[in-house]
Amino acid sequence: MAQVPEAPQPAGVVSSAPKLAAQQAGQQPAAQQPSGQQPVVQQPTVQQGVPPAASAPSAAAPGSSAAAPTVSAGQQVPADEEASTTFKVQVNEVNLIFAVTDKKGRFVTGLKQENFGLLDDGKPPIAVVGFRQQTNLPLRVGVMVDTSSSIRSRFQFEQDSAVEFFLQTMHRNDRAFVEGFDIQTNLAQDFTNSVDALNQGIRKLRPGGGTALYDALYKTCHEQMLTLRDDLAVRKVLILLSDGDDNYSRAEMSDAIKMCQRSETIVETISTNLSPTKDKGDETLKVISDATGGQAFYPTKLEDVATGFRNIEQELRSQYSLQYRPANLVDNGAFRTIYLQALDPRYKVRASKGYFAPRPPQ
Repeated sequence: MAQVPEAPQPAGVVSSAPKLAAQQAGQQPAAQQPSGQQPVVQQPTVQQGVPPAASAPSAAAPGSSAAAPTVSAGQQVPADEEASTTFKVQVNEVNLIFAVTDKKGRFVTGLKQENFGLLDDGKPPIAVVGFRQQTNLPLRVGVMVDTSSSIRSRFQFEQDSAVEFFLQTMHRNDRAFVEGFDIQTNLAQDFTNSVDALNQGIRKLRPGGGTALYDALYKTCHEQMLTLRDDLAVRKVLILLSDGDDNYSRAEMSDAIKMCQRSETIVETISTNLSPTKDKGDETLKVISDATGGQAFYPTKLEDVATGFRNIEQELRSQYSLQYRPANLVDNGAFRTIYLQALDPRYKVRASKGYFAPRPPQ
């Protein structure tokens, strides 16, 4: 396999060790590209001008005196914490936000750049241009609630859990929206920082008919996330409450996943199936979450729905940010796989499985 040229590399290039380890173990490190229609692609974005995270000395650059990696439950940031102003520039660099957990699912903080191995489209990056622990990234969150008739008996509890999530999560620089969906989508409240407005939006939702899950996810990412314009570097997340069943969509699941990846949106899913056994819908939710860098939660009783929201809130404040320059990036609009791995086998990385290269110049 082609190697990075022997010319001196900038300090901090992420190791390609996981590729070698995967080959020895007989694994395939790169994720597969989803099938389906090829949507219009978007240039990868990069954060520039972001100062080093003074609040996270444990994420210092290689060679620093940072402490050894520690396992932590994540940290809350004060509601009045200022976000760093950044500029999004259309250049050939990728900004990857990811989370790390241990074998018990607890979030791991304090890791450094050299603790990870990265392959982009099967090759190590040319250079890493930024790495930091990202605990204060402003959020752009959408809560999508399945309002089909199949969840009628659990609907009020899910509404209450969503409202509590907003109360615990929303800080000054965050924005969120509320949407219900059955065979159509219902944007009950557009992006806002007002918890009261979000609460009212949640309460407006009413359970209805069939389920067009893939259509709703595709449309929401296309209309709410892809068109989002911010002067800040933000983390875009959808929280999807559903049983995962789809009986009405025209879009395929792969189409919905592609649109999530194209809009750089992570999907966290909470299953409304309270059965002790997982069904096809639960597997659908896992596939969507895994492909976008999120996690699927499977409550076994109504009270666990609120726990799922709390776990998501914790994860959103326990992130790492990695900016790198990929090798052999071609402006062909193709899907490029990302394979990111912690070199310590005790840790598991959750990151998007890939992104779309820039389109050819018109």
